[in-house]
Amino acid sequence: MTRISSLRALFFGLLTLVTLGNTAITAPVPENERVPVDLRRTTLVVRDIDRSLPLYRDALGLKVIYDQVIGGTTRLVLLRANDDFIGVLGLMQRLNLAEPAPPPVLRKAQPGGLILVFNLQDLDSRFERIKSTPHVTIAEAPQRIDYPGAAGGIIPVMFSAVWDADGNFIEMNKILGTPAGIER
Repeated sequence: MTRISSLRALFFGLLTLVTLGNTAITAPVPENERVPVDLRRTTLVVRDIDRSLPLYRDALGLKVIYDQVIGGTTRLVLLRANDDFIGVLGLMQRLNLAEPAPPPVLRKAQPGGLILVFNLQDLDSRFERIKSTPHVTIAEAPQRIDYPGAAGGIIPVMFSAVWDADGNFIEMNKILGTPAGIER
């Protein structure tokens, strides 16, 4: 490993330790562990963006970074949490559909489905706002769940879940211990 790579790895290690307090635990992967792929965005195809935005923008607090109609047939809204390059959430609405979309089905994720997971440092106070958001259905109010840790032990998490306006299953958690993949 070169001296610059060693210094970068040390910097990212220190950055991770500094962010282990009450903030989200994020740091780029050290150069020697990187792969040539970034997961940039997850896009949900929604029935009506204006019914979806109150949860993602207003209750969760994601910031709109793009809102455009493309080709007159599609509206795309991009929202970000703490990074505008990775982890962006897209909401896409097909405009002028010939047939109305079927109503959402509220069930826990099935094969072919998805689960979006958000880490909320302020879950305790924010959940009331989420609960009162129109078109949101509560699946589970916040409760502590102890997940098994990869190297033994437990990862305590305040777990909660809702279905959004389109029936997508959304977990909103507050990690109380050390997250999976983080060594202390």
